[in-house]
Amino acid sequence: MKEINILPADTFVVVNRTILNESDRKIISMLYQPIIGSMAVSLYYTLWADLDKTELLSGEYTHHHLMTSLRIKMDSIVTARKKLEAVGLLKTFVKKGNVNSYVYEMFSPISASEFFNHPVLNIVLYNNIGKKEYENLLKYFKVPRINLSTYEELTCSFDEVFESSPLSSYDNLNEDLRVNKTGEIKIDKVFDFDLLFSSVPDGIITNKTFSKEVKELINNLSFVYDLDALEMKGPILNSIKENGLIDKTLLRKSVRNYYKYKNDNKLPSLVYKIQPEYLRNPVGADDKRAKMIYVFENTSPYKFLKGRSNGAQPSARDLNVLESLLNDFKLNPGVVNVLVDYVLKINNKKLTRSYLETIASQWKRLNIETVEEAMKAAEKEYKRTKTSQEIKSSIKNIKDEKLPDWFNQSIKKEKISEEDEKSLKEMLKEFS
Repeated sequence: MKEINILPADTFVVVNRTILNESDRKIISMLYQPIIGSMAVSLYYTLWADLDKTELLSGEYTHHHLMTSLRIKMDSIVTARKKLEAVGLLKTFVKKGNVNSYVYEMFSPISASEFFNHPVLNIVLYNNIGKKEYENLLKYFKVPRINLSTYEELTCSFDEVFESSPLSSYDNLNEDLRVNKTGEIKIDKVFDFDLLFSSVPDGIITNKTFSKEVKELINNLSFVYDLDALEMKGPILNSIKENGLIDKTLLRKSVRNYYKYKNDNKLPSLVYKIQPEYLRNPVGADDKRAKMIYVFENTSPYKFLKGRSNGAQPSARDLNVLESLLNDFKLNPGVVNVLVDYVLKINNKKLTRSYLETIASQWKRLNIETVEEAMKAAEKEYKRTKTSQEIKSSIKNIKDEKLPDWFNQSIKKEKISEEDEKSLKEMLKEFS
């Protein structure tokens, strides 16, 4: 969706579409915050605080109010808002005019039980906090079990306590009462069901096999585990019951077990994700540098490294290095691609962990988030190492012809040639 530039003078109102309570705060802080970050959570709480005493509707505010309340810039507010939208806590609407008017609809977080069984949120939480912290959270939200087998239940039923009496006419359906309402989490990736159907023998699946809910689950699982239709076929067929319907619980387990079998008993990680949409360059430029930026932004670090290895599966050691750059140093996928490309070119195709981490630490301190920022930083790093005897002794025989093509700033002025176009298309094929 096209982003609209928000100005501090643009107004907004907050509409509460649900029932918010204090237990929601605990779920948001403990389960959502490791995924969306503290700034997004602060924005959610600020919008909550802006509601009136009935907690239904706020007054009209300007976005300058949010900037002063949170002490952050407008672009940080937009980023935080998008994260809330992504996890279903917020919906945004705009009416354009001389001063744009926004409506922010708030939704409750899903319950802890739903969260830990969600095909996307559960896996992302696990990846972000690690096994030990995940198990601590799971233990916190578990209901204690008490053995009641030796006890006798004395609980009264309703009719044991109350009597029925004649009732006057009553036809109020109470349709407008507030209810606890959660927002939906959308995954834009579209699963190729046509390919799946064509690969399955006749008679195994029916029109009833894939309900809307099942298709949504399959799409989510495909996204989380980065599996295509053919890879998903086995787990899906293993989950079909005798009546021809899919057991959703068994499907989750089958997909997870298939992924772990193919990936040394590990759960999915960030090495399969690509640069966030809001940190990408606008598409449209026709020069060679822009095409290279597109490759970095639209390829996952896993596929990028695999492409740079002529299609060979990256080693467990190299994948651990990528994991560290993404998880420990919190670099974005496109930035990691630039760093990997740079080091491979100047270091004789070797990913030296210590050297990668030295640069990653610097880029993190410089708050480098975009591919273009990373490319400029790599160019500066090369100029610095050229004049450093210490670095020269550890990385020998650095030659200009081994540098990445994008070091040549003049290519930004060149329209891409047919030969370069073909070369870049071949590069993209390597990463597909």
